[in-house]
Amino acid sequence: MAEKYTNEILDLLRRIQKIDYVSPDQIPNIDLYMDQITTFMDEHLASSKRFADDKTLTKTMINNYTKNNLLPPSDKKKYKKEHMILLIYIYYLKNFLSINDIKEILNPITELFFQGKGSVSFEEIYEQIFEMQYENINTMNTQIRDLIRKLKRSEEAFPDITDDKEKDALTDFAFICMLSFDIWVKKYLIESMIDHKLAAKKEKPEKHKK
Repeated sequence: MAEKYTNEILDLLRRIQKIDYVSPDQIPNIDLYMDQITTFMDEHLASSKRFADDKTLTKTMINNYTKNNLLPPSDKKKYKKEHMILLIYIYYLKNFLSINDIKEILNPITELFFQGKGSVSFEEIYEQIFEMQYENINTMNTQIRDLIRKLKRSEEAFPDITDDKEKDALTDFAFICMLSFDIWVKKYLIESMIDHKLAAKKEKPEKHKK
């Protein structure tokens, strides 16, 4: 059983290393129409989809992001490179955060740096974030050891179970629960950071315009 699961984990991690990520040099430097954006995202993020017919991005999603002030409006129906970068961030964050939480994370970055407002460009920020995440994906040895440790602990959780079917079900369940707890802790940390910022905004006295 341990060997079976270990091989599955190793296969999964190998697939993770092959997942397509939109590198900075792949993002077009020209303005795009909405259809071009959805096609680009589907092509470049195909390997990250769970099911083949899943859509990474749709016109409705883009319109809703704009309506909810998460994405700045297009310029005469054309979207700039900065829009594409924001949509990539949203694509990943929406898997585990609410739209309101994503707004709290991205809106300060948009307000400070969108279309050359700040001291660094949107593209430079994305390049740095991409490099950090790519380094994280490539440090697999530590992650493999941690996953195998969790797996072994899951197999040892119910030593008195002799029925193979029951044992498999309990091992699966225990392993998933351990992985889920890791996700919950990180999600809790992110949400706590967001809530702290929201609380600080409420406590800060409003500056009245003269």
